[in-house]
Amino acid sequence: MKFLLVHGSWHDGDAFSAVADKLRAQSHDVYTPTIAGHGKGADKAVNHADCTASIVRYIRDNDLDDFVLLGHSYGGTIISKVVEQVADRVRRLVFWNAFVLNDGESLLDAVPPHYREMFTSLAKSSPDNTVSMPFPVWREAFVNDADLETARATYALLSPEPFQPFADKLDLKGFYEIVKGGRVPCSYINATEDAALPQGPDFGWHPRMSNRLGLFRLVQVSGSHELLFTAPDVLAEAIIRAGRD
Repeated sequence: MKFLLVHGSWHDGDAFSAVADKLRAQSHDVYTPTIAGHGKGADKAVNHADCTASIVRYIRDNDLDDFVLLGHSYGGTIISKVVEQVADRVRRLVFWNAFVLNDGESLLDAVPPHYREMFTSLAKSSPDNTVSMPFPVWREAFVNDADLETARATYALLSPEPFQPFADKLDLKGFYEIVKGGRVPCSYINATEDAALPQGPDFGWHPRMSNRLGLFRLVQVSGSHELLFTAPDVLAEAIIRAGRD
């Protein structure tokens, strides 16, 4: 199979390196682009449309087709817009503990009030309208299945996140026509110890986000929001299960 893996907030494409290695060892083709405005040293003055356009451009520049398109966390909002432009190239959409927003929502609309307030405050106090991940949040909510040494080492890989894509409200009518109409099948990978969003019906990943896809394949694994760092072998196998025909 062919996989294009779209990272989440505070990450870049290299975050998928260990997972990509696991998949390539099983003879799969793997692509791990970096979203515009992401990564250390990147120009952070981007909006959600810029971010989407960078992945669409990567797909077209590399002439990719018949591939599984995966989005992690914030990356779910990206693949939802990307597929509107390249649906005929996509074999299956896979959301891994990823946002599936309602039409007209922003990411900020879909997170708990304390996150919304924290992100907004951090962006206002930054010199470039970005959000830096506080280590305590990373340690307890994102990488809660890691030891302290691993938490610190992976935290050092993060970079400030552009705030504007969080705030942009997305027209997702085209996305829902594609997935609800059955043009592109969907899967949802849910890591059961993921605490990046509070567990429960109000803000949790599954079933709150996943059920918006209509008919979908559910793959559940044990682990945190950051399996790409803490258990890449587990995540790679989940991706294969989610992406198969």
